[in-house]
Amino acid sequence: MTDLLPAFRFIVTLDNADAYLPPQQARLLPEVAAGAFQEANGLGGSLEITAYSEGGVNDFQHQLPVRHSWTNITLKQGFIRDPILWQWYQIGLSQSLGARRDGSIILLDHQGERVMAWEFRGGLAAKWTGPEFNAMTDGVVVESLEIAHQGLTLAGGTFDIGDAIDTVAGLFS
Repeated sequence: MTDLLPAFRFIVTLDNADAYLPPQQARLLPEVAAGAFQEANGLGGSLEITAYSEGGVNDFQHQLPVRHSWTNITLKQGFIRDPILWQWYQIGLSQSLGARRDGSIILLDHQGERVMAWEFRGGLAAKWTGPEFNAMTDGVVVESLEIAHQGLTLAGGTFDIGDAIDTVAGLFS
C-alpha cells in the first residue's frame, strides 16, 4: 500500500530575478518572499478539444487538440508587515522590468525531504488580494497573490531542507 503524503508540508520559492533579464540586470532587482505561505493551489492545466465530424462516419467524432492553457497559481499567507508581494504586483503594473519570476512549489515528506516539486516559468503577479477585516470575528488576516505563468514542469533531484530553512529564516531577520 502506498504511503499517502500530507498535503500541508510544502514550501514555495520565488526566484529573485526577472526570468527574462540578463543576470547583471537581474541582480539589481529586489528579492521576492519565499516559503511563508499557508496555501498554494492551482497546479493544473487543460487542453482545449474540438470535435470534428468526418463525413460518412456516424459512430464517433474525432477529438482534436486546439491549445493548452495553464491554471493560475494562488498563494495565500498570513498578512505580514513586509509588503513584498504587493511590491511585486505593483512592479508588474507600472513596468515590465522585474515583473516575471520563475518559482517552485515543493512537496515535503514527514522528515522534511523533497518528494516532488512543480516549477513554473515566467510568472506574473496577476491578482493581489489584501486582507479582509471583520471586527465581529477572530481570525488571521490573509493576503493572496495569483500568479499567471507560462508553464509547469515536474522537477526531480534532491532537496536540502536545512538550506531552505536558512533561506526562509534569512528573509525574516
